[in-house]
Amino acid sequence: MTALAYRDIVHGFDGRPVLDGVSLQVRQGEFVCLLGPSGCGKTTLLRLAAGLEIVQSGSISLDEHVVASKQLHVPPEQRSIGLMFQDYALFPHLTVMENILFGLGQGERSAINKGRAIWARNMLARFGLTKLADHYPGTLSGGEQQRVALLRALAPNPPVLLLDEPFSSLDAARRIEMREETAKLIREAGTSAIMVTHDGEEAMFMADRIKVMNKGRIVQSGKPEDIYLKPKSAFVASLFGHANRFCETVNKGYVQTPLGRFKAGDLSEGATACVFIRPEGVIPFEGDEETGEARNAEVVSSHYLGIASHVHLRGKSLVDGASITFHAQRSGRYLPRIGSRTNYRVDPAHVFVFGKEDGGEQE
Repeated sequence: MTALAYRDIVHGFDGRPVLDGVSLQVRQGEFVCLLGPSGCGKTTLLRLAAGLEIVQSGSISLDEHVVASKQLHVPPEQRSIGLMFQDYALFPHLTVMENILFGLGQGERSAINKGRAIWARNMLARFGLTKLADHYPGTLSGGEQQRVALLRALAPNPPVLLLDEPFSSLDAARRIEMREETAKLIREAGTSAIMVTHDGEEAMFMADRIKVMNKGRIVQSGKPEDIYLKPKSAFVASLFGHANRFCETVNKGYVQTPLGRFKAGDLSEGATACVFIRPEGVIPFEGDEETGEARNAEVVSSHYLGIASHVHLRGKSLVDGASITFHAQRSGRYLPRIGSRTNYRVDPAHVFVFGKEDGGEQE
């Protein structure tokens, strides 16, 4: 069953196109992330589903029922959609508990609402916020406000939850913690969710499926591991961090780059190919601990990042022998001295060869 569906959505502001024929579906109980740069139309899609913008062309359905089209606009309060904004938007004059229960309606203190109030108290206890139930938002930390905003969005038990970059204002440590708590709580509730983010790592952590957007279109869709390991374009590959990039000409089915020779796939002879090599695909090592073809380079800098070590190298190009610098990465602690030399090899699994940018993909 489909919880939320967009069909052929075209939308713009002041004559400027923002969405160009977008179609996507969110299945019941599924967590989908919209990943892409600012201005690509991600937040506009959320606002259209919530009823905060009127559809100009196309349609939107909730639980197989059309709620928005050029001829129909169901008001936001009748769509049973939960919203979690980037700035939390808590009511400063209401207590934590009053904020959480606000969406249940002031005149509907039914047995169901009483049950949700019990749920809210249990959730506050789960997050260690029981003592803050009667406090006001202005007295809470960013992480505490984020939890309250999430509980307020889930309190009415909505079938669909929309999240607009909900972790962007948190520090790195708190962001990781809140990602895990949020994903777990939403899945426990069985709620379908669609979240906007420009952070590739965040999308991979949260999503069952990722929809990559660029210039108002969906350019790739799939499971997180497929998006990361099989990007269809240079644009998609670039969303997951820095990569060593080289553009060379296809010759007899191969592309010769400064770091090695790679198959050109289905690119035609003489075409210009852009080769992306992720830092984790360039593996530095000492001695004979690795097998396969190895080369040597000078260490420009090295940094231990906890999970892995990032090493900046300077070596000779395999194209013309000129000096080049490039980035490498190795799991664990590896900190060779600046100015020393280290071996390295390239893992083809992290090498991607692209021609021209692919067009948009639709379902």
